[in-house]
Amino acid sequence: MKVMIAGAGSVGSSIARELVANHHEVLLVDLKAEMEQRADLEGVKWLIGDACELAVLQRVQLEDYDVVVSATGDDKVNLVVSLLAKSEFGVRRTVGRVNNPKNEWMFDDAWGVDVAVSTPRLMTALVEEAVEVGDLVRLLTLKAGEVYMVEFTVPHDSGMIGRTIGRVPWPEETTLMAVVRDKTPFPPSDDDVIEGGDEIFFITTPQAEPLLRRVLQAATR
Repeated sequence: MKVMIAGAGSVGSSIARELVANHHEVLLVDLKAEMEQRADLEGVKWLIGDACELAVLQRVQLEDYDVVVSATGDDKVNLVVSLLAKSEFGVRRTVGRVNNPKNEWMFDDAWGVDVAVSTPRLMTALVEEAVEVGDLVRLLTLKAGEVYMVEFTVPHDSGMIGRTIGRVPWPEETTLMAVVRDKTPFPPSDDDVIEGGDEIFFITTPQAEPLLRRVLQAATR
């Protein structure tokens, strides 16, 4: 997979290292020439330039890339890069970093953003996950706000324990993605028995999320 990342700061660099380690082709675009001399990003291709400029994106032949990640610390830059990638080059998937949660509403398909990742929201979700066992936690917003990834940790005194997944009346527009048990993920089936401490991951919609929350609250009693 070919991935272009705009912004070689801590976020962009971390993403680049992970992708290279997983054998993907990565191009980092950054304005600062000194970034190219970094020794901690072996295997990454570089272009020093402004990713908001159409000529720069034409030079890298962005239409040949599968994914564009806008990971700078400036929300305006991330929106412009996503819009150009989608509208001018037809990139299949764009991921935009949201720095200021107040700007999150703009990171949608109108600006060419397929997936918006808000670092403050994600950190908040991870904190809530640690302290709010038994509550539904929203982790990511996908498809321009039309789909959520959410997580629920089963309390050890929950009424769900011992029931099979197929016996819980999950709402429509909700799909169970995975269960993590003892740090091991597995795909859930209707016959799997729920245990205390299970982390259950769902894909759901904004309309179905309140229904899912009510089902989980009722099932834990």
